[in-house]
Amino acid sequence: MVVTDAVLRAMTDDGAFRVIVAQTTGTVRAIVEAQEVEGFAAHQLGEAVTAAILVRETMSPPNRVQVVLADESDNLVVGDAWPEGRTRGLAQVRDRALGVDLDSGGSLRVERALPRGGAHRGLLRAPRDGGIEGALASYFAQSEQVQSFLALACVTDPPGSADVSAALGFVVQLLPELTEPPLAAMRARLSAFGPLSPWLRAHGDDPQRVLDALLDGCAYTPLAQSPVSFSCHCTRERAVAAAAALGTEELRRTIASGETLRIHCDYCRTLYELVSADLARIVADADG
Repeated sequence: MVVTDAVLRAMTDDGAFRVIVAQTTGTVRAIVEAQEVEGFAAHQLGEAVTAAILVRETMSPPNRVQVVLADESDNLVVGDAWPEGRTRGLAQVRDRALGVDLDSGGSLRVERALPRGGAHRGLLRAPRDGGIEGALASYFAQSEQVQSFLALACVTDPPGSADVSAALGFVVQLLPELTEPPLAAMRARLSAFGPLSPWLRAHGDDPQRVLDALLDGCAYTPLAQSPVSFSCHCTRERAVAAAAALGTEELRRTIASGETLRIHCDYCRTLYELVSADLARIVADADG
């Protein structure tokens, strides 16, 4: 597993803001390639993955977080962020270039694993023309009751292709010690910073440079740096469990035909092949 990306955390010395910057370029590039999407679908997948990483780092660093985009046509894009920065994504869309229609009844769902089991789920309609960024901002405000400034970007070069040249996101969270002067200064810095995609095209995806730009002229303390990488959790054992879920009758028919059962991981496209002997063991285990 090659680590190419990083998440930086910092807090301003006046206690007004916490900032998290997630560089995700290599991770998103690998996920887009595995999912074989392009165009706007690649852009959405990159932003969903980055959003999942930001939510996990912000709300639940030790636990798994999924960000799920869906529309009324059953298109689905998923960002799946695990502890230690292990991240994967999924795109199940009719059009590999168009992705999920968030502007017409689309939704964003955030699922956070809880330390004692179960999950916390937040579901909201995507704001019209707000994209994933707008939906995530609404999630932080409504579900988590945390005031935040945030931005997400996945840049492809050339535009509309599957070649991800930069992917990054940041969250600036307002803390209880905030007063009006630093808030006004932060608003001014964010206005000068401008939209994230053009900034990345002009300056690159160095997360430290983004952090310095967001906190320009403001004393801050770095808190932590952690890795992010594309990593799937599929195993042959999970493939065997998926085969067992087909039921013994279906497995017996496959054994009788002499066919090999082929199971692809939806996330990383790894192929697991189960021959008749493998299937016979599954049937024997099921029969006791």
